[in-house]
Amino acid sequence: MANMREIKERIASVSDIMKITNAMYLISSSKLKKARDNLDKTVPYFENIQSTIRHILDHSEDFEHPFFDVRRSKPEDERTYGYIVVTGDKGLCGAYNHNIIKLAESELAKHKNTALFVVGAVGRAYFERRGMNVDTEFLYTAQDPALYRARRIQETVTELFLRGRLDEVHIIFTKLERSAEIPTIIKLFPLEPDLLGDEAYEKKYADAELEPSPKAVMDHLAPNYAKGLIFGVLTEAFCSEQNARMTAMDSATNSAKDMIAQLTLDYNRARQAAITQEITEIVGGARSLKRK
Repeated sequence: MANMREIKERIASVSDIMKITNAMYLISSSKLKKARDNLDKTVPYFENIQSTIRHILDHSEDFEHPFFDVRRSKPEDERTYGYIVVTGDKGLCGAYNHNIIKLAESELAKHKNTALFVVGAVGRAYFERRGMNVDTEFLYTAQDPALYRARRIQETVTELFLRGRLDEVHIIFTKLERSAEIPTIIKLFPLEPDLLGDEAYEKKYADAELEPSPKAVMDHLAPNYAKGLIFGVLTEAFCSEQNARMTAMDSATNSAKDMIAQLTLDYNRARQAAITQEITEIVGGARSLKRK
């Protein structure tokens, strides 16, 4: 058994770590609430854009637009698939980064030609260490999602898609569902009509006219819809990361409490053993003197 001094130092060390993990839990909780509030404020605007796009598609006969071009005539071995992978900038969040990287690797293995765009320092470092071709100009942090950052990402991948350098663009991120982090993949380009809008807009704006033309309106709406989708993904991933970190830090704090309780018990036992030893020595010394 360790002596009392060693146990006391260990208790102090674990207590300091517990203060850090508890503080990280509170910080992640605050960041999670703030990110959710920012997302809730912008969702109605982008939902209206989504419904407007659906309205254009349903009320324009034989409507064609580059954002909906699925490029069926292009052979599979010539198609290029782009993947935006959203990871965290740091660890201490359980299996959050591991799960999203694992899903990304499985998706990349399905296609011959791929392009990788990584948001977050952890994912970028992981793929670069393995010699994978990561877009070096796509250096975006996963912290504090903002619309201007979503717009820059959208502009980058939109240009590549419209120029034909990417035939499909997918986003791999972590979705937060009932306090559980679920690795998810969604398609960004080409846009899919079946996933756009609802009937509520159709009933409210059934007679709306589009000026100067449906195509001109779509040229403006589609990039904004993509920007809103990316912003939602970045925020959802950020919330998932904070939730994962909260869970990990809460577990670490509870483990520290259990360890302190056990160390305190060991300290009391060592202290009692020391006292017993001292009493035994005193009694033994007294008996020796008495014999003399």
